[in-house]
Amino acid sequence: MSKGDHHPWPLAELPAQTRRALLASATQRSFHTDEVLYLAGQEALSLYLVLEGRVRLLRGHTGRPLHIHDEIAGGALGEVPLFEGTTYPATAVAAEPTRCLVLQRDAILEAVQRHPELALAILARLSGRIRLLVDRLDRSATRSVRSRLADLVASRSKAANGRSFTLGATQQQAAEEIGTVRELVVRGLKALRDDGVIEARGGGRYVVRDSARLRRIAEES
Repeated sequence: MSKGDHHPWPLAELPAQTRRALLASATQRSFHTDEVLYLAGQEALSLYLVLEGRVRLLRGHTGRPLHIHDEIAGGALGEVPLFEGTTYPATAVAAEPTRCLVLQRDAILEAVQRHPELALAILARLSGRIRLLVDRLDRSATRSVRSRLADLVASRSKAANGRSFTLGATQQQAAEEIGTVRELVVRGLKALRDDGVIEARGGGRYVVRDSARLRRIAEES
């Protein structure tokens, strides 16, 4: 089993035989950076499990799109319309080379009918996601761009385990993630570099030099 070939989504809640049958009907798909997995408004016939990479969920068709959240390995896409039988509420775009396991909606619903505990596990995940989104909205409404940028830098640094890191595929995407414009991200990163909080390593990569100060900035209102 290679890196990413695990299924932490509630497949583990199913008996082995049912899980194998569900996976047997699934397909694996790979996506290049900026490739669209599906569009908002498109009929939701499948659920995507992210095995490797990162996927951005975006709303809006004109102007600056609204970034909703990212899904990384272990995450799922398309759960919201799974039971509704409606359309995808957001557009999913690969933020980097990404590999997904694609499960058919009909096969999942059949598994749910046989094993109601799977539905409870899916609903628990959705409840957790809603809580995270509400918390994010609260933070965006009460914190400055400088604070939100510092929080993003801190989270990327933590995920990189102290190694150099990037904010995402582009500065524009980083701006969308914290609800601002690219120019303010560029200006904010320069200020953090000038203050000795971070250091640029080239190629859009950074390292944190003063984590304590970075945390203080992230906690500012």
